Amino acid sequence: MPVPSPCIFVCQLEDGGDLCVGCYRTSAEIMEWSGATEEERADIVARATARAASRAEAGPPDGS
Repeated sequence: MPVPSPCIFVCQLEDGGDLCVGCYRTSAEIMEWSGATEEERADIVARATARAASRAEAGPPDGS
């Protein structure tokens, strides 16, 4: 079964960063996606999911 893209069409990199605020992929991972194998795509999704969870645990960047 194909690995679906984690893109949610909120395509914007963090200010001064390299991480999409919508899908939590790096710009390199986004560029690699179209040529990636299903295994590579699964790895990208796993990393993006882990980043999203880490950000959720940390709370808003301004600490509020």
